[in-house]
Amino acid sequence: MKEEDKKLATCLTLIKSTFVLSAFTIGGGYVIVPLMQKKFVEELGWIDSEEMLDLVALGQSMPGALAVNTSILIGYRVAGVAGALITLLGTITPPLIFITIISYFYMSFRDNPIVDALMLGMQVGVVAVILNVIFNMVKDLLKRKDPVVVIILIGAFVAGFIFDVNVIVIILVAGMLGFINNRRKGGA
Repeated sequence: MKEEDKKLATCLTLIKSTFVLSAFTIGGGYVIVPLMQKKFVEELGWIDSEEMLDLVALGQSMPGALAVNTSILIGYRVAGVAGALITLLGTITPPLIFITIISYFYMSFRDNPIVDALMLGMQVGVVAVILNVIFNMVKDLLKRKDPVVVIILIGAFVAGFIFDVNVIVIILVAGMLGFINNRRKGGA
């Protein structure tokens, strides 16, 4: 297979994957992230799990939607600028279509008790998926067996949950501590 054919196949896989993931996940970035990990890490093997964790962390620290940011980073990592643009298109198109349709029929949906019950049920499902993501991310961090990472994790949780510290401050402090820890251990 020629190099151009490989690039085209990769780009088609990227747009198809991100489009399908975005179309069939409800609940935002924390719901789509484990599905992205399953697709790009486990099924396609394009990214390893540690790098996926780094891309998600970077996606969280950028302004904008986590799902969009992470998919752009994955696309860029896999296929450069073209991959980033393709994954952006694949990720934002389904919600754009759904929101357009829903806004057109909003008045009909607004007071419907069935739609209301359906949305409440989806919220419960979203909570379960988010808890699964948190569990898997913490499990991956604990596998590193680095006490500094565990201290940063616990400190970030306490700062945000108990002391209501601004998330930007938490990200900046945790990022600096992680950088210092990585440099101390001789990382790049």
